[in-house]
Amino acid sequence: MGDKDKLILDEPVEEGVKSYSRKHSKKAKGYLQLPWYFSGGIVLFWGLLFVAVVKPLFYRLPEPLTVEDASKGVFIAERAQANLYDFEAIGTKVVGSDGNEHKTVQFLLKELNLIKANIQEDLFDMEIDLQYAYGAYVKWNLVNMYQGIQNVVVKLTPKGSTSENYVLVNSHFDSQPTSPSTGDDGHMVVSILEVLRVMSSSTQSFEHPIVFLINGSEENSLQASHGFIAYHKWAKNCKAVINLDAAGSGGRELMFQSGPNTPWLASIYKQGAKHYFSTTMAEEIFQTGLVPSYTDFDIFVEYGNLVGLDIGQCINGFVYHTKYDRIDVIPRAALQNTGDNLLGLVRTLSNTTELRNPSANPSGNTTFFDVLGLYLVTYSADTGVKLNYAVAAAAIILVYVSLLRIADTSNVSSEQILGSFVLVLVVQVIAFVLGLALPLLVAYGLDKYGYSLSYFATPSLLIGLYVCPSLLGLALPSFIYLKLKSYVSVAQQVQMTLHGHAAVLSILCIGINYYGLRTTYVITWTLVFYVLPLAFNLLTTLHDRGFSYTAILKIVQVAPFLYNSYLFYCFIVILTPMMGRFGLGTNPDLIIGALTALGTILSMGFLILLINMSRRSGFVLLTLLSVAIAAVTIASSSDIGFPYRAKTNVQRVPYLQVRRVFYEYDGTVSKDESGYLFSFQDRRGVSPLKDTNVDLTGLVNMTSDCAKYMMCGMPLYDHRWVEAMDDTMWLPRENPVWTPAEPILELRNKTVLADGKTIRFQFNLNCTDHTSIFINPNEDVTVSSWSFLEEYLTTNSPPYHVYYSYGIDDTPLDFSIDLTKPDADFNVPLFEMGISAHYMHVDGDEEAVQFAKTFPDFAVTIQWPAIYKKYQF
Repeated sequence: MGDKDKLILDEPVEEGVKSYSRKHSKKAKGYLQLPWYFSGGIVLFWGLLFVAVVKPLFYRLPEPLTVEDASKGVFIAERAQANLYDFEAIGTKVVGSDGNEHKTVQFLLKELNLIKANIQEDLFDMEIDLQYAYGAYVKWNLVNMYQGIQNVVVKLTPKGSTSENYVLVNSHFDSQPTSPSTGDDGHMVVSILEVLRVMSSSTQSFEHPIVFLINGSEENSLQASHGFIAYHKWAKNCKAVINLDAAGSGGRELMFQSGPNTPWLASIYKQGAKHYFSTTMAEEIFQTGLVPSYTDFDIFVEYGNLVGLDIGQCINGFVYHTKYDRIDVIPRAALQNTGDNLLGLVRTLSNTTELRNPSANPSGNTTFFDVLGLYLVTYSADTGVKLNYAVAAAAIILVYVSLLRIADTSNVSSEQILGSFVLVLVVQVIAFVLGLALPLLVAYGLDKYGYSLSYFATPSLLIGLYVCPSLLGLALPSFIYLKLKSYVSVAQQVQMTLHGHAAVLSILCIGINYYGLRTTYVITWTLVFYVLPLAFNLLTTLHDRGFSYTAILKIVQVAPFLYNSYLFYCFIVILTPMMGRFGLGTNPDLIIGALTALGTILSMGFLILLINMSRRSGFVLLTLLSVAIAAVTIASSSDIGFPYRAKTNVQRVPYLQVRRVFYEYDGTVSKDESGYLFSFQDRRGVSPLKDTNVDLTGLVNMTSDCAKYMMCGMPLYDHRWVEAMDDTMWLPRENPVWTPAEPILELRNKTVLADGKTIRFQFNLNCTDHTSIFINPNEDVTVSSWSFLEEYLTTNSPPYHVYYSYGIDDTPLDFSIDLTKPDADFNVPLFEMGISAHYMHVDGDEEAVQFAKTFPDFAVTIQWPAIYKKYQF
């Protein structure tokens, strides 16, 4: 290139000059701005990097080991898989069923006795205990009461151990009604068996005894874990727990809770786990209640004051709690991944010095996150707060220094540059808002016209629906801004827009950090990889040589792009299936749209601004807009946008085969009707079923019944059904619903107590293993006491809900209720009681079976017979 083609704008500009000659301006822009295909290449390169690096690392699993490796003292996935086949063959394992209370317990005891027969007897003692748990506790605004729930408990103790502080390892073997529970939680059960097998037959000892709990009632409101921690003989010695659960099948397991307030546990995970998958962001999201799931970890923390790690399968949540939760979606390598981590964690935790005196350890939260599964970063929350503020401050200071440098090299006053930067900052604030708002606008529009969840079976639609609008929002304001005349070169204008984005992130970092979220680390580390190249450029001449400063920037931006796209892809993979059971009341597209937009902003926020280096950056914007329009069109007008697919991406259709009978005060029957009670779990509700073979003629909303009757006059199953009762729908049927039995409520006695204003009712209830008792006193009557938990009456208002279940012990329930009435007139109705009995391990009558068969392949029915009897006393 000759001298005549050198940059005019790189030469000093006289102060006060407001424009260049048209000839020189064109020449400068032509030189400064790269060919049109450069801008498209930027987007394409980073997209290919995501596909080539991020996705393979996200789904990476270790090579599974076989029995030939058993002599190495390692986890053998082949043996665990053999156990999992046997576990699945049992079938469903609903609490109270033969499958749960007999077949699965016998399977576990058989395997445990085989393990015990091969332990290193000179090194370890192994005790097996079968617990029958009885108890009650208050959670989710109801009394959870259980009777004869079974826990299979094993204690492995090193010979000569003097430690009285135990490590607890927990999973559960029960299931939801239609699921064989192979992933949730058979995967974790067989992993525990194999870890116990390896550790008990190894010559490698440990310091603290280990209790392995395989509990028999987690799906039933976490009852078995409460039964253990509140009543088992070894519970008081348990100080730390590794809880294992699942909301998916067949991938890596996520460590999503650590603590509480126990910083050394993150170090235990770092030392013990071989395949990292964990982030503070997951912990904070889970603890907001955004995830529609619960784990036994909460029970151990709340009722046992334990600390520990909460770990769960989370990939492919589409099969969770369905009949498709089977071994064919769980590769052997996934078992190896879990086993490697669990074995390492149990060995590390059972040898840690922190358990010698747990109360003496420092407290506090921890910031932790894995980097593409390759490395784990951990530091204390206090350190994180300081780091967040420091990085944000460094970014702001370096941006200020850079602006002064731009003023100096351009012979423009610093006041003019700083004034221009205020406009740039406003532009980038608008860009940030648009980057978030445009995807949310798409999400709102799709939902408004009935097309929510269009990405459910086709996740690639997320690129057009949310990624492209976010990129468009990020780039458009700066594209318009750069059309304005400026005192500085285009290269410096682009640099100022990058600084503007950094300033926005810095302000956001300070605000979120002040609010107290440890997830601020995501913004902090994004800024770190802008601060580093900026500092390098300022220390060299690259800062002042046209677009030369972008070379180091683009290289360093690989790190935040890989991490942020990995992180948010993780949450999209985990949360997308959950949106199919998020309920009717919330637009799930807003959640997925917001996550996708935030991931796009943090991954591509700096990079997308570099399209302005090209002369045809508008071409990229038009392409992004075109892709977004095409995606919306596909989502709203083609089968590709239909959310459900048979077997792989199903619609869950929970409903009850209901017979309800209302008895009046004089014993007469005022209502006896049957039908199907639906509680749709996804945003689209009943609409996908309207053009199918299932006959839903007469389906009505239960709003009027919910206003008229206690608990809608229906056998609402558990707290989730109660919370969603206003959205339930009723499909009447002519023939009475059959149930294998009926609850029998017997009033044994009525006694007026000494104060003359209180009367005690004593009842005996013979019912099924899943029964709810609803109690609603009349307006002038108070439930002053009862035989259930007294604390519930002081913290809750009517109608009262007692959720009662039993496992191996079906003894009828005796209970009493004391009612106080100021005028002591007990010859009138005082209260109503509803008995909601669920027969969860039978299919129902022939009419119900045939009705279920009419549902399309993409719909999975989760249903069983239930009867509701309402009494007046």
